[in-house]
Amino acid sequence: EDGKLEISPRSVTLTSANAEKVYDGTPLTKDEVTASGEGFVKDEGATYKVTGTLTDVGETANTFTYELKEGTKAGNYEIAKVEGKLKVTAATDKVVVTIKGHKGSYTYNGEEQSVEGYDVTIPEGSAYTKNDITFNGHAKAKGTDAGKYDMGLNKSQFTNNNGNFTNVTFEVVEDGKLEIS
Repeated sequence: EDGKLEISPRSVTLTSANAEKVYDGTPLTKDEVTASGEGFVKDEGATYKVTGTLTDVGETANTFTYELKEGTKAGNYEIAKVEGKLKVTAATDKVVVTIKGHKGSYTYNGEEQSVEGYDVTIPEGSAYTKNDITFNGHAKAKGTDAGKYDMGLNKSQFTNNNGNFTNVTFEVVEDGKLEIS
C-alpha cells in the first residue's frame, strides 16, 4: 500500500470589531479586523478594508472585505467571516434652544405693518442644528393702528424632530413684537 500525506486546511475566523458611542454628528467607524482560530501561518495572511459606518442612532454591521496576501493560497484555509456591530445611542445631554422673536417699529401710515421671524440660539459645539427643529405656529405680528402687537411665540410651538437627541428643551426668551407709533 502506497503511503499518503494529507494536509488539512487551517481554520481562520476573521472578525471585525464592535464599537459604540453616543451620537455626536460624526460617523462611527472601527477599522479593526482580527484573525483567530488556527490563524495564518508565518508570512501569510490577508489585508482588510473595513467599510462599516454609522452616524445616526441605530445599529449596523461593521462590514469589511479582505484580500489574501500574495503567496497565501485560499485552498490552504477555511475562512469564516464574522462582522462586528456598530451602535450609536441617542445623546442624552440637555440641549437648551433659545428663541428670540424679531421686533419692528413703524410710524402709523394707515396701512398694515408687520414683523415676522425669530432667531434660534443653540449651545456652541452642539451637533444639534436649526434643521432639527419643527415650528408649528405663525411667527408674525401685524397691525394697522398705533399700538403694540405681540407675535405670541410659545415654547410649545417648537418640537425636536431629531431622534438622535432625547433631551431638548425650548425657551422663548423674548417674544416678537411690532410697535406702531
